[in-house]
Amino acid sequence: MPPAARIATGFVCTFGALRFNGFDLLFDPAGWLLCASGLSKLQRSVDDPFSRARSLAVAMACVSFIAMIASSEYSSRSLADSPIMITQLIEIANALGALLAVWLITEAVIRRIRSCGDTSRAALLDVLRWAVAVLGVLGTLAGYGYADLGPITAIAWFATVVALIVVLYRSAHSPYLSPTWEDPVRESAATADEGRPPGAD
Repeated sequence: MPPAARIATGFVCTFGALRFNGFDLLFDPAGWLLCASGLSKLQRSVDDPFSRARSLAVAMACVSFIAMIASSEYSSRSLADSPIMITQLIEIANALGALLAVWLITEAVIRRIRSCGDTSRAALLDVLRWAVAVLGVLGTLAGYGYADLGPITAIAWFATVVALIVVLYRSAHSPYLSPTWEDPVRESAATADEGRPPGAD
């Protein structure tokens, strides 16, 4: 599976829901690990945007696993015995962390695409990540009673996530999102260094 398709599939697992007997078959931590796998294939150095996004995706796999355990513990206890505040804090951290991860992952993809001259697709992804982030924050606030936005915000957020996933799938076979892609600027610099005589600085 191409790296961008892995990332898109990871988003499907993370933000989608397919329930059977009350259990979500789309396992959130597995979704983040799929994202991390795709990002590692696109990473070219230890400090590039894909490396930072991969680190956050791995961290989100851990956070979402903790949130899943906390949620199951909360549902299995009575209201009086449940640590509601701790559970809510974990859920908020999971929600906001997921939005940040989407932002950084999309940012890495945008930088790669823009550097290769595909400005229209980069602009589309930029608009979609802003929409996902803003609508996601509003939805999180509404979910905890800090705003009354109705179902329209949730529907709009879901639509932008779907659009983002579709664009990633459609970009999966682009040469600049291939695991074998090399930065032409870095390649030319490396070639120049190889042809330079020793000690010629």
